[in-house]
Amino acid sequence: MSPNNPLLRIGTSGALAACLLAGGTAATLGAQAGPPSAPSAQPAQPTHYGSWGIDLSGMDRGVRPQDDFFRFVNGKWLERTAIPGDRSNYGSFSELADGSEAALRAIIEEAAAEKDAPAGSDRQKVGDYYLSYMDSARVEQLGIQPLRAELSRIAAVRDRSQLPATFAHLQRLGVQTPVGFGVWQDSKQADRYIVTLSQSGLGLPDRDYYFEEGQRFADARAAYLRYVETLLRLAGDHDPAGGAKAIMELETTLAKSHWERARSRDREATYNRFSVAGLDSLTPGFSWTEYVKAAGAEQTPAVVVRMPDYFQAMGRAVSEIPVETWKRYMTFKLVDDYADEMSRPFADAKFQYTGRTLQGLEQPSPRWKRGVSAVEGAMGQMAGKMYVERHFRPEDKARMEQLVSNLLAAFRQGIDELEWMSPETRARAQEKLAKFNVKIGYPDKWPDYSALEVRRGDLVGNVIRAAQFSHGRAIGRLGKPIDRTEWAMTPQTVNAYYSSTMNEIVFPAAILQPPFFNPSADDAVNYGAIGAVIGHEISHGFDDQGSRSDGEGNLRNWWSESDLGEFKTRTDALVAQYDAFTPLEGVNVNGRFTLGENIGDLSGMAVAYRAYKIATQGKEVPVIDGFTGDQRFFLGWGQIWRRKYRDANLRQRILVDPHSPSEFRANGPLRNFEPFYAAFGVKPGDKLYLAPEQRVKIW
Repeated sequence: MSPNNPLLRIGTSGALAACLLAGGTAATLGAQAGPPSAPSAQPAQPTHYGSWGIDLSGMDRGVRPQDDFFRFVNGKWLERTAIPGDRSNYGSFSELADGSEAALRAIIEEAAAEKDAPAGSDRQKVGDYYLSYMDSARVEQLGIQPLRAELSRIAAVRDRSQLPATFAHLQRLGVQTPVGFGVWQDSKQADRYIVTLSQSGLGLPDRDYYFEEGQRFADARAAYLRYVETLLRLAGDHDPAGGAKAIMELETTLAKSHWERARSRDREATYNRFSVAGLDSLTPGFSWTEYVKAAGAEQTPAVVVRMPDYFQAMGRAVSEIPVETWKRYMTFKLVDDYADEMSRPFADAKFQYTGRTLQGLEQPSPRWKRGVSAVEGAMGQMAGKMYVERHFRPEDKARMEQLVSNLLAAFRQGIDELEWMSPETRARAQEKLAKFNVKIGYPDKWPDYSALEVRRGDLVGNVIRAAQFSHGRAIGRLGKPIDRTEWAMTPQTVNAYYSSTMNEIVFPAAILQPPFFNPSADDAVNYGAIGAVIGHEISHGFDDQGSRSDGEGNLRNWWSESDLGEFKTRTDALVAQYDAFTPLEGVNVNGRFTLGENIGDLSGMAVAYRAYKIATQGKEVPVIDGFTGDQRFFLGWGQIWRRKYRDANLRQRILVDPHSPSEFRANGPLRNFEPFYAAFGVKPGDKLYLAPEQRVKIW
């Protein structure tokens, strides 16, 4: 269990408001088992992107670009690349993440090798945390012993009145309970922090896993039941089979009231502000006054409840389900969240469920990878500071700043040219765009980790203290001004994001590498790649949810009624397009759930193309290797989406990931974009052809 990054609890409304790629990878879920019994399938060697930025060897010239551009650009790469045994998927993002991970490993292991690092220094903390993880002999020797005090605390619960404080205590440890707790900016008063409560408590990936028929859901439920039973047995439960059944019934009860994910994206529906006393009246029998006090969050000005009816149902469950069942539930959640940091029986059980069953993994990640991931989870920005000192060039930041400036100018021009929007709403959109904040590379001010204590040889203790430190930093923001210097991603993260409450776009250092950003590549390729990434994040400020906030980050309507109707007509058409995509037999993309990211992809590509045209200023662009400038732009676009999935992972992502599968992120926007038709001669009868009246243009 890696404690949540405290930065992920603030700055956006409910989560990272919108990012380029779903957070987290299955590689971080691996168990702490010994050497694998079978060799890992290895990916192809690092990609060579050629003299102008495209991996020509990865293309499949046998596929017509008019029929399947994703495979035209990436077909041979897809054929020759094996997904590593410890991964659920692999692609362009993964290749860069591998490089970032290797760079961090070198930095972390250097710190770990230092014999005289000053106590309390960054290098001492990074090195000792990693060494604690890598000391597998001590981990095996200790077994469950490091959790005995916390298990005793749970065992001492006598009645229901103690559940709120116990849930809050587990929150401080980073352990899942039925209450999702965070400290975020207030979406309707973005100049202050506020406690936000969300539905939580499920061990299966989504509510649908508890109710859907079909073999894959039945298999997942059976595997989860076995996993719960195994951990209860290892924790000393007197009837682990009966306990597992009771926990499954408890979670099924909670799942009945969980909102489905498309509804959970609605920022208006999920903004319900209560006083703490008012929240007490919502859930008789569960004291939020006690919970907030035990969480240390008494300074919150109010509480935002994202799913009020869920919490009403949770309150009933607390009143009706026996206390002994809740104690077993909390015991399981504690052991589950710390299983990766304990001895092999715990870690192996977790891998069998989370890795093999849910993700289709063949084997756990090597221990060093999990150690690096653990350091990042506990002190990601501290490690990030070391990373940028060694691996980020100031000239890349300067080039990126110019690209962002060009993309913002192109978006500004695009707003002015919108034929479907009234002048009044256009003016308000321009006002919001003018207030965008841009962050590139790394924070201007690094977080202070001086209060975090790290002890060599105390892995579980280190993880507990890191979780407590994270929680303390989050609640410590209550009552203080918004810190606009903070980042919700580390510099070594291969991703980017937009925050609606901060109204900012953020591009970590690690994504500023090929194939996304290549200083030596052709401009057309860079605009099709990193330009589209920049455009994607800008567009999130104007997608179906981001467009509900103004330039100050406040959730309020700045649209005219007629313009909002036009916007909905266009977004509904995009939903219908993506609903029709079928990644696996019998499984379709959820166009409503993925709408925000699909808008980001479509509009991001369009604004990047517009910026490319502004940059070339009508000059004649040379043909390179038989490809025109416009064609190279689209090659750059198609190349960044190359990715392979295991079926188990892809099936799960359809339910839980707001991003469409990569094939449709590449092809879907192109079907709506006239310059692609012109560049590759797309005509009626081609598979990517849409009639002009069916093409969607939003921004």
